[in-house]
Amino acid sequence: MIVYLHGFNSSPESHKAKLLARFLAERGLAGQYACPALPPLASEALARIEPLLSAGSCLVGSSLGGLYATWLAEKHDLKAVLINPAIEPHVGLQAYLGPQQNLYTGERYELTAQHLREWQGLHVPRVSAGRYLLLVETGDEVLDYRRAVARYAGCEQVVIEGGDHSLRSFPQHLPRILRFAGLAR
Repeated sequence: MIVYLHGFNSSPESHKAKLLARFLAERGLAGQYACPALPPLASEALARIEPLLSAGSCLVGSSLGGLYATWLAEKHDLKAVLINPAIEPHVGLQAYLGPQQNLYTGERYELTAQHLREWQGLHVPRVSAGRYLLLVETGDEVLDYRRAVARYAGCEQVVIEGGDHSLRSFPQHLPRILRFAGLAR
């Protein structure tokens, strides 16, 4: 089972989420995919994700979803693919406190200090190297890819020159993600 966790102000309608769903469906694996719509508050997002997890699940976390994937992978002894993951969203998103709107659903909400505190509380001091596949592009205009490379040192890493925060090279990594998740050889 692959559980895709989208990023900040995103949704299951994001390009990567839909691409991964289609890729799995084309291989007869549609039943092995879940992508919950994550509420803005971490505690509510985790409450929506955890019931979907079982032994052998593989998380795929993009940006803020990478923070959730890391915390959940360590807590539940799971594997995780991290796509341009947020390392310290409680710091990086501080500048965005105030009114927000989800890019896909149009939902409006207020980003508050509580959001930041909850994200900070999900920081895992040390990660288990064999558990992760890190996918980053050096042209990420939102997050410094070098922070992710350092944070996940010792983990399987793919660093692509250029690109951007959306991970333009994502389609070429789909077979590798399936192998890492144990759904393909």
